[in-house]
Amino acid sequence: MSNHQVNYVVYRPDSMPTDQYIVIVNPEAYVSWRNGDKSIPLVDVVESFQIMTSGQGQQGIMGQVSKQQLHAVFGTTKEDEAIVKLLEQGFFRSGTLKPNDKSSRNSSN
Repeated sequence: MSNHQVNYVVYRPDSMPTDQYIVIVNPEAYVSWRNGDKSIPLVDVVESFQIMTSGQGQQGIMGQVSKQQLHAVFGTTKEDEAIVKLLEQGFFRSGTLKPNDKSSRNSSN
């Protein structure tokens, strides 16, 4: 399996330095949007309307945040509003997505 390049924005709340929230973005659209071109639709900026977190910084398996986490961290349960805050206050990263080396968690398969 090959590695895949991924571009994302990371938001870290001050009160929880190990927690980070991530949204995968289109880098060209994100840079233009962040630099003030708010005419770019959000659907073109993000690859998916999902905020992900592992609860362990960069380690661990990423999972989607709960409504409770959205409210606690972003002050809203509306994911689109939380994504805007994350994009405005987060920082851009680019990296490699490494595939899981185990094809199945069930050893009988």
